[in-house]
Amino acid sequence: MITPWEVSEELDYKKTMENFGIKTIKNIINNIETPHKFFKRGIIFGHRDFDKIIKCIMENKEFSVVSGMMPSGKMHFGHKMVIDQLLYYQNIGGSIYIPIADLEAYWARNMDFETTKNLAIEEYITNYIALGLNPNKINIYLQSKNETVKDLAMKLSKKVNFSEMKGIYGFGGETNIGHIFAPIVQVGDILYPQIDKNKKMLTVVPVGIDQDPHIRLTRDIANRATKSKEFNFIPPSSTYHRFITGLTGGKMSSSKPETAIFLSDIPSKSLRKKIMSCKTGGRETLEEQKKLGGIPENCAVYELFVYHLIDDDNELKEIYNSCTNGELTCGSCKKNCYEKLTAFLNDFKEKREVAKEIAKDIL
Repeated sequence: MITPWEVSEELDYKKTMENFGIKTIKNIINNIETPHKFFKRGIIFGHRDFDKIIKCIMENKEFSVVSGMMPSGKMHFGHKMVIDQLLYYQNIGGSIYIPIADLEAYWARNMDFETTKNLAIEEYITNYIALGLNPNKINIYLQSKNETVKDLAMKLSKKVNFSEMKGIYGFGGETNIGHIFAPIVQVGDILYPQIDKNKKMLTVVPVGIDQDPHIRLTRDIANRATKSKEFNFIPPSSTYHRFITGLTGGKMSSSKPETAIFLSDIPSKSLRKKIMSCKTGGRETLEEQKKLGGIPENCAVYELFVYHLIDDDNELKEIYNSCTNGELTCGSCKKNCYEKLTAFLNDFKEKREVAKEIAKDIL
């Protein structure tokens, strides 16, 4: 079972797509006039009803983007990929909604509201702004303070029963009722733009596949609420992106510092050591590397290039070819990665300092 709180590191994306009816995005991305690099590079691989969002974009019609956050630790490069998508949508006219899941953090992680708010401001919102989101054009709020969302969640809660919730999320008898109700609040978050704008409006939710239970639940409840004529919702669209590989293999995780590069990191000996010792797709010996070539698909360094550090497709292709034909050694590739990472982090440190002051006034 895949849930928003637990997902296997050996996730089979293809099988999961087949099991839950997620469509491949390959068949529709050519309809996007200026697709984000994540579409072209296969990082965003699946969707539900994203063709409707593309049509909306091409016709310059209003649409919204919802991407919640549950502040529970420092942001790393795995989180950055979501913000990159929000920035893309903001630049092409999307209205950005960012609910801060402090109720979920309280129920599911036992975090108090003051800690959650401070972490949201000092870490998450600061990074969102530093990465380029226009603070004057984002709708950001704490779940616990948004009465409309809480009221909507209460009204929509009767559209689902416990058996369905257990089937979707695997809740057991030891689960507290707040944790069970948390997904209903997220349903309220996702449908909130249609209430906020007081009209039917297309919404897209960019997520990792672990969040698909929330999408399925929201779409079902939206349809039921519309059928009963209590509301008039359009079920949300969604896109699904691959998790970036951690430096040691598996997922990048805030709770495992050795796997992650954090947005608050600064160039240092320890960071360089992380990069120089990370998992690659190289062969066991230099002789084998030259003879057989490396395997970029299994390399954490190459993924950093693909996701974050190289925008030029030709440069990326050159690295790929040099690796697979044995010309490029892992040592020189790691050095190149650290140099690019150093340039990014030094520049980002300055942007964070400016963003910190702006973030203080957001909530």
